[in-house]
Amino acid sequence: MGNLNHLACIMDGNGRWAEQRGLKRTDGHKEGAYAAERVAKGCIKNGIRFLTLYCFSTENWKRPKDEVNYLMGLLSMQVQANIPKFNKLDIRILFLGNKEGMPESAYKGLMKAVEATKDNSTLTVQLAINYGGWDEIARAANKAVESGITTFTPETLLSFVDNPTVPSPDMIVRSAGEKRLSGFLLLQSNYSEFGFYDELWPDWNETMVDRIVDDYLSRTRKYGGLVK
Repeated sequence: MGNLNHLACIMDGNGRWAEQRGLKRTDGHKEGAYAAERVAKGCIKNGIRFLTLYCFSTENWKRPKDEVNYLMGLLSMQVQANIPKFNKLDIRILFLGNKEGMPESAYKGLMKAVEATKDNSTLTVQLAINYGGWDEIARAANKAVESGITTFTPETLLSFVDNPTVPSPDMIVRSAGEKRLSGFLLLQSNYSEFGFYDELWPDWNETMVDRIVDDYLSRTRKYGGLVK
């Protein structure tokens, strides 16, 4: 088993965390942003080079309008405010998702962070916003067709995903005890390991990343073959 190079997180449980404490759901999302920062630091400590965070899915637009507006504002504000911190920690930010339908201010704020951190290299963080696996596959296929490709292989589609230079995740984890992918990285997760943990996302920290790394290193990845 090699080192864990790319960790992908489905961040679940912000609302439940807040409700358990008699707080507003938006308070849970705010704490979830702090948890994301702790997890990123845990990745750096463990030598993980890529971190993908499932922030907002293409289905999350079904949530109450006030909550959606808060989430979009929080994402834009936090990403821009943390640019100095990203640069200090040598974190590169990438956008993963469909810009169509996103509020213009949120998208511009995200792109500001992408541009400001483009030369950083210790940890690359993909923020999956307005993201869905089916949506990404469809957009990749359309881009391939527009480029003149008519015969497809899995490798063809992978070369047209949003960030084709980012390797597929070694391990995909989800918080709050839920055990499903919810459309996350459907094309890239072909041979990913999976981990489902009961802790709600706002309670995640660097120690949680240590636990995930230990879990990953205890497994044997065979990629359909046999272990020699």
